[in-house]
Amino acid sequence: MSQLQDNFGRRFHYLRMSVTDVCNFKCSYCLPDGYRPEGKPSFLTLSEIENLVAAFAKVGTRKVRITGGEPTLRKDFTDIIRAVADNSEIHTIATTTNGYRLEKHAKEWYDAGLRRINVSVDSLDPRMFYQITGENKFDEVMRGIDAALEAGFERVKINAVLLKDLNDKDLPRFLHWIKHTPIDLRFIELMETGLGHDYFKAHHLAGADIKARLEAEGWQYDQPAAEDGPAQNFSHPDYRGRIGLIMPYAKNFCASCNRLRVSAKGKLHLCLFTEHGVDLRDLLQSPEQQDELIARLHQQLQQKKETHYLHQGITGVTQHLASIGG
Repeated sequence: MSQLQDNFGRRFHYLRMSVTDVCNFKCSYCLPDGYRPEGKPSFLTLSEIENLVAAFAKVGTRKVRITGGEPTLRKDFTDIIRAVADNSEIHTIATTTNGYRLEKHAKEWYDAGLRRINVSVDSLDPRMFYQITGENKFDEVMRGIDAALEAGFERVKINAVLLKDLNDKDLPRFLHWIKHTPIDLRFIELMETGLGHDYFKAHHLAGADIKARLEAEGWQYDQPAAEDGPAQNFSHPDYRGRIGLIMPYAKNFCASCNRLRVSAKGKLHLCLFTEHGVDLRDLLQSPEQQDELIARLHQQLQQKKETHYLHQGITGVTQHLASIGG
Protein backbone atom coordinates (compact mmCIF):
# COMPACT_ATOMS: atom_id res chain seq x y z
CA MET A 1 0.00 0.00 0.00
CA SER A 2 1.30 3.45 -0.88
CA GLN A 3 2.05 5.91 1.92
CA LEU A 4 -0.39 8.72 2.62
CA GLN A 5 0.69 11.81 0.68
CA ASP A 6 -1.05 15.03 -0.33
CA ASN A 7 -0.84 17.14 -3.49
CA PHE A 8 2.02 19.20 -2.03
CA GLY A 9 4.35 16.24 -1.52
CA ARG A 10 3.85 16.07 2.25
CA ARG A 11 3.86 12.54 3.69
CA PHE A 12 1.90 11.61 6.78
CA HIS A 13 3.32 9.09 9.24
CA TYR A 14 1.85 10.57 12.43
CA LEU A 15 -1.73 10.05 13.66
CA ARG A 16 -3.19 12.14 16.47
CA MET A 17 -6.11 10.03 17.64
CA SER A 18 -8.58 11.53 20.10
CA VAL A 19 -10.38 9.03 22.32
CA THR A 20 -12.64 11.45 24.22
CA ASP A 21 -13.50 15.14 24.14
CA VAL A 22 -14.28 15.13 27.87
CA CYS A 23 -11.89 17.16 30.02
CA ASN A 24 -11.86 17.76 33.77
CA PHE A 25 -9.89 21.03 33.57
CA LYS A 26 -11.31 24.42 32.59
CA CYS A 27 -8.36 26.02 30.82
CA SER A 28 -9.14 29.62 29.96
CA TYR A 29 -7.83 29.30 26.38
CA CYS A 30 -9.76 26.10 25.59
CA LEU A 31 -12.75 25.27 27.84
CA PRO A 32 -13.21 28.29 30.14
CA ASP A 33 -16.71 27.14 31.11
CA GLY A 34 -15.69 23.51 31.50
CA TYR A 35 -16.72 20.52 29.41
CA ARG A 36 -20.29 20.66 28.13
CA PRO A 37 -21.43 17.44 26.45
CA GLU A 38 -23.48 17.56 23.27
CA GLY A 39 -25.95 14.75 23.84
CA LYS A 40 -24.87 11.31 24.98
CA PRO A 41 -21.15 10.71 24.29
CA SER A 42 -20.43 8.03 21.71
CA PHE A 43 -16.68 7.81 21.45
CA LEU A 44 -14.65 5.29 19.45
CA THR A 45 -14.74 1.81 20.94
CA LEU A 46 -11.64 -0.29 21.51
CA SER A 47 -12.33 -2.44 18.45
CA GLU A 48 -12.92 0.64 16.28
CA ILE A 49 -9.59 2.05 17.52
CA GLU A 50 -7.84 -1.20 16.61
CA ASN A 51 -9.30 -1.12 13.09
CA LEU A 52 -8.42 2.56 12.67
CA VAL A 53 -4.81 2.10 13.75
CA ALA A 54 -4.44 -1.03 11.58
CA ALA A 55 -5.51 0.90 8.47
CA PHE A 56 -3.26 3.88 9.18
CA ALA A 57 -0.32 1.57 9.91
CA LYS A 58 -0.78 -0.10 6.55
CA VAL A 59 -0.27 3.23 4.74
CA GLY A 60 2.81 4.42 6.59
CA THR A 61 1.73 5.64 10.03
CA ARG A 62 4.51 4.91 12.51
CA LYS A 63 3.60 7.22 15.38
CA VAL A 64 0.28 7.45 17.22
CA ARG A 65 -0.50 10.08 19.83
CA ILE A 66 -3.54 9.37 22.00
CA THR A 67 -5.26 12.67 22.72
CA GLY A 68 -8.49 14.21 24.08
CA GLY A 69 -10.01 16.24 25.86
CA GLU A 70 -8.24 14.47 28.64
CA PRO A 71 -7.57 10.97 27.25
CA THR A 72 -6.76 9.40 30.61
CA LEU A 73 -10.39 9.92 31.67
CA ARG A 74 -11.22 6.84 29.60
CA LYS A 75 -11.51 3.89 31.97
CA ASP A 76 -9.97 1.69 29.28
CA PHE A 77 -7.05 4.07 28.60
CA THR A 78 -4.46 1.40 29.46
CA ASP A 79 -6.24 -1.06 27.14
CA ILE A 80 -6.12 1.54 24.36
CA ILE A 81 -2.35 1.90 24.81
CA ARG A 82 -1.97 -1.87 24.72
CA ALA A 83 -4.11 -2.17 21.60
CA VAL A 84 -1.97 0.37 19.73
CA ALA A 85 1.24 -1.24 21.01
CA ASP A 86 0.10 -4.62 19.69
CA ASN A 87 0.45 -3.29 16.14
CA SER A 88 4.07 -3.99 15.21
CA GLU A 89 4.04 -1.27 12.51
CA ILE A 90 3.57 1.46 15.11
CA HIS A 91 7.02 2.41 16.43
CA THR A 92 6.11 5.26 18.79
CA ILE A 93 3.13 5.63 21.12
CA ALA A 94 2.63 8.97 22.84
CA THR A 95 -0.06 10.83 24.73
CA THR A 96 -0.86 14.37 25.80
CA THR A 97 -2.38 14.77 29.25
CA ASN A 98 -3.08 17.35 31.90
CA GLY A 99 -1.18 15.03 34.24
CA TYR A 100 -3.69 14.69 37.02
CA ARG A 101 -3.65 10.85 36.89
CA LEU A 102 0.01 10.55 36.00
CA GLU A 103 1.45 10.07 39.47
CA LYS A 104 -0.63 6.96 40.07
CA HIS A 105 -0.52 5.40 36.59
CA ALA A 106 2.80 6.38 34.93
CA LYS A 107 4.41 2.96 35.41
CA GLU A 108 1.24 1.11 34.37
CA TRP A 109 1.03 3.08 31.13
CA TYR A 110 4.74 2.61 30.42
CA ASP A 111 4.41 -1.13 30.92
CA ALA A 112 1.46 -1.15 28.49
CA GLY A 113 3.64 0.37 25.75
CA LEU A 114 3.40 4.16 26.12
CA ARG A 115 6.82 5.71 25.52
CA ARG A 116 6.40 9.45 25.13
CA ILE A 117 4.28 11.79 27.15
CA ASN A 118 3.41 15.48 26.94
CA VAL A 119 2.09 17.12 30.09
CA SER A 120 0.32 20.48 29.95
CA VAL A 121 1.80 22.84 32.56
CA ASP A 122 0.97 26.43 31.69
CA SER A 123 2.64 27.96 34.74
CA LEU A 124 5.11 27.00 37.47
CA ASP A 125 3.39 29.42 39.82
CA PRO A 126 0.64 27.40 41.57
CA ARG A 127 -1.63 30.45 41.75
CA MET A 128 -1.27 31.22 38.05
CA PHE A 129 -1.66 27.50 37.25
CA TYR A 130 -5.00 27.60 39.07
CA GLN A 131 -6.03 30.82 37.34
CA ILE A 132 -5.38 29.36 33.87
CA THR A 133 -6.63 25.80 34.40
CA GLY A 134 -9.42 26.37 36.89
CA GLU A 135 -8.04 23.49 38.97
CA ASN A 136 -5.86 23.56 42.07
CA LYS A 137 -3.85 20.52 40.92
CA PHE A 138 -0.36 21.94 40.49
CA ASP A 139 1.35 19.74 43.09
CA GLU A 140 -0.31 16.55 41.80
CA VAL A 141 0.74 17.33 38.23
CA MET A 142 4.35 18.03 39.23
CA ARG A 143 4.50 14.75 41.19
CA GLY A 144 3.14 13.04 38.10
CA ILE A 145 5.97 14.44 35.97
CA ASP A 146 8.48 13.08 38.49
CA ALA A 147 6.72 9.70 38.30
CA ALA A 148 6.98 9.72 34.50
CA LEU A 149 10.71 10.43 34.65
CA GLU A 150 11.15 7.62 37.18
CA ALA A 151 9.09 5.20 35.06
CA GLY A 152 11.62 5.50 32.24
CA PHE A 153 9.73 7.33 29.50
CA GLU A 154 12.12 8.00 26.62
CA ARG A 155 10.79 11.52 26.26
CA VAL A 156 8.84 13.74 28.65
CA LYS A 157 7.66 17.04 27.23
CA ILE A 158 5.97 19.93 28.96
CA ASN A 159 3.45 21.95 26.97
CA ALA A 160 2.84 25.57 27.94
CA VAL A 161 0.58 27.88 25.96
CA LEU A 162 2.09 31.37 25.92
CA LEU A 163 -0.34 33.96 27.26
CA LYS A 164 0.38 37.70 27.39
CA ASP A 165 -0.26 39.25 30.81
CA LEU A 166 -0.75 35.81 32.37
CA ASN A 167 2.16 33.35 32.21
CA ASP A 168 4.55 35.35 30.03
CA LYS A 169 6.57 36.27 33.13
CA ASP A 170 7.18 32.57 33.86
CA LEU A 171 9.97 32.14 31.30
CA PRO A 172 12.87 32.54 33.81
CA ARG A 173 11.19 30.03 36.13
CA PHE A 174 10.77 27.52 33.30
CA LEU A 175 14.39 27.97 32.24
CA HIS A 176 15.61 27.44 35.80
CA TRP A 177 13.61 24.20 35.93
CA ILE A 178 15.07 22.66 32.78
CA LYS A 179 18.64 23.65 33.62
CA HIS A 180 18.99 20.47 35.64
CA THR A 181 15.94 18.47 34.49
CA PRO A 182 16.08 16.43 31.25
CA ILE A 183 12.72 17.39 29.78
CA ASP A 184 11.63 19.10 26.58
CA LEU A 185 9.74 22.32 27.18
CA ARG A 186 7.31 23.26 24.43
CA PHE A 187 6.02 26.82 24.24
CA ILE A 188 2.88 26.91 22.10
CA GLU A 189 1.73 30.15 20.53
CA LEU A 190 -1.94 30.83 21.28
CA MET A 191 -4.15 30.02 18.28
CA GLU A 192 -7.45 31.72 17.64
CA THR A 193 -10.49 29.43 17.61
CA GLY A 194 -14.15 30.06 16.91
CA LEU A 195 -14.99 30.73 20.54
CA GLY A 196 -11.88 32.67 21.46
CA HIS A 197 -11.59 35.90 19.44
CA ASP A 198 -11.63 38.27 22.41
CA TYR A 199 -9.36 36.04 24.47
CA PHE A 200 -6.93 35.78 21.56
CA LYS A 201 -6.87 39.55 21.12
CA ALA A 202 -6.14 40.06 24.83
CA HIS A 203 -3.55 37.33 25.38
CA HIS A 204 -1.82 36.44 22.11
CA LEU A 205 1.97 36.59 22.39
CA ALA A 206 4.04 36.14 19.25
CA GLY A 207 6.30 33.11 19.40
CA ALA A 208 8.87 35.07 17.40
CA ASP A 209 9.38 37.34 20.42
CA ILE A 210 10.25 34.34 22.62
CA LYS A 211 12.54 32.98 19.89
CA ALA A 212 14.47 36.26 19.77
CA ARG A 213 14.82 36.26 23.54
CA LEU A 214 16.13 32.70 23.63
CA GLU A 215 18.68 33.36 20.88
CA ALA A 216 19.87 36.43 22.76
CA GLU A 217 20.53 34.20 25.78
CA GLY A 218 22.62 31.69 23.82
CA TRP A 219 20.06 29.08 22.78
CA GLN A 220 20.97 27.40 19.50
CA TYR A 221 18.55 26.23 16.83
CA ASP A 222 18.63 22.46 16.29
CA GLN A 223 18.34 21.30 12.70
CA PRO A 224 15.17 19.21 12.42
CA ALA A 225 15.24 15.47 11.85
CA ALA A 226 13.23 14.05 8.97
CA GLU A 227 10.48 12.85 11.35
CA ASP A 228 10.15 16.14 13.23
CA GLY A 229 7.00 18.19 12.91
CA PRO A 230 6.60 21.97 12.77
CA ALA A 231 8.19 22.76 16.16
CA GLN A 232 11.44 24.74 16.12
CA ASN A 233 13.77 23.18 18.71
CA PHE A 234 16.58 24.84 20.64
CA SER A 235 19.31 23.60 22.96
CA HIS A 236 21.88 25.23 25.23
CA PRO A 237 25.17 23.74 26.43
CA ASP A 238 24.41 24.78 30.03
CA TYR A 239 20.96 23.15 30.16
CA ARG A 240 19.90 19.49 30.38
CA GLY A 241 16.47 20.28 28.96
CA ARG A 242 15.54 21.59 25.52
CA ILE A 243 12.99 24.12 24.28
CA GLY A 244 10.62 23.79 21.36
CA LEU A 245 8.55 26.62 19.90
CA ILE A 246 5.32 25.90 18.08
CA MET A 247 4.53 29.05 16.11
CA PRO A 248 1.51 28.50 13.85
CA TYR A 249 1.65 32.09 12.60
CA ALA A 250 5.23 31.74 11.36
CA LYS A 251 5.96 31.68 7.65
CA ASN A 252 5.86 28.19 6.10
CA PHE A 253 4.60 26.62 9.34
CA CYS A 254 2.49 24.11 7.42
CA ALA A 255 5.26 23.07 5.00
CA SER A 256 6.51 20.34 7.34
CA CYS A 257 3.06 19.02 8.32
CA ASN A 258 3.27 15.26 8.83
CA ARG A 259 0.17 14.52 10.91
CA LEU A 260 -3.47 13.72 10.50
CA ARG A 261 -6.16 13.83 13.18
CA VAL A 262 -9.11 11.62 13.96
CA SER A 263 -11.67 12.88 16.46
CA ALA A 264 -13.09 10.87 19.33
CA LYS A 265 -16.23 10.27 17.25
CA GLY A 266 -14.31 8.96 14.25
CA LYS A 267 -13.98 11.98 11.98
CA LEU A 268 -10.83 12.54 9.93
CA HIS A 269 -9.50 16.10 10.20
CA LEU A 270 -6.93 17.08 7.60
CA CYS A 271 -6.10 20.20 9.60
CA LEU A 272 -6.73 21.46 13.10
CA PHE A 273 -8.71 24.25 11.43
CA THR A 274 -10.78 25.03 8.34
CA GLU A 275 -13.04 21.98 7.88
CA HIS A 276 -15.77 19.91 9.52
CA GLY A 277 -14.06 16.55 9.20
CA VAL A 278 -14.88 13.42 7.20
CA ASP A 279 -16.66 10.55 8.87
CA LEU A 280 -14.68 7.29 9.00
CA ARG A 281 -16.74 5.46 11.57
CA ASP A 282 -18.90 3.57 9.07
CA LEU A 283 -15.69 1.86 7.90
CA LEU A 284 -14.35 1.02 11.37
CA GLN A 285 -16.77 -1.78 12.18
CA SER A 286 -14.79 -4.67 10.73
CA PRO A 287 -11.21 -5.46 9.61
CA GLU A 288 -12.74 -6.50 6.27
CA GLN A 289 -13.45 -2.81 5.57
CA GLN A 290 -9.77 -1.87 5.70
CA ASP A 291 -9.22 -1.49 1.94
CA GLU A 292 -12.25 0.76 1.61
CA LEU A 293 -11.10 2.82 4.60
CA ILE A 294 -7.64 3.25 3.11
CA ALA A 295 -9.14 4.31 -0.21
CA ARG A 296 -11.16 6.99 1.60
CA LEU A 297 -8.03 8.26 3.36
CA HIS A 298 -6.15 8.60 0.06
CA GLN A 299 -9.14 10.28 -1.56
CA GLN A 300 -9.61 12.81 1.23
CA LEU A 301 -5.93 13.73 1.38
CA GLN A 302 -6.25 15.19 -2.09
CA GLN A 303 -8.48 17.83 -0.49
CA LYS A 304 -5.89 18.96 2.06
CA LYS A 305 -5.01 22.62 1.69
CA GLU A 306 -1.48 23.99 1.59
CA THR A 307 -1.90 26.08 4.75
CA HIS A 308 -4.34 26.72 7.60
CA TYR A 309 -4.86 30.46 6.80
CA LEU A 310 -4.75 31.39 10.50
CA HIS A 311 -2.48 34.29 9.61
CA GLN A 312 -5.36 35.73 7.58
CA GLY A 313 -7.69 35.54 10.58
CA ILE A 314 -9.57 32.52 9.21
CA THR A 315 -10.14 30.19 12.18
CA GLY A 316 -12.34 27.65 10.44
CA VAL A 317 -15.00 25.66 12.25
CA THR A 318 -13.01 24.49 15.27
CA GLN A 319 -14.75 25.93 18.32
CA HIS A 320 -12.19 24.69 20.85
CA LEU A 321 -9.19 22.37 20.64
CA ALA A 322 -10.62 19.77 23.03
CA SER A 323 -13.05 18.73 20.31
CA ILE A 324 -10.25 17.35 18.12
CA GLY A 325 -7.36 16.82 20.50
CA GLY A 326 -5.06 19.70 19.63
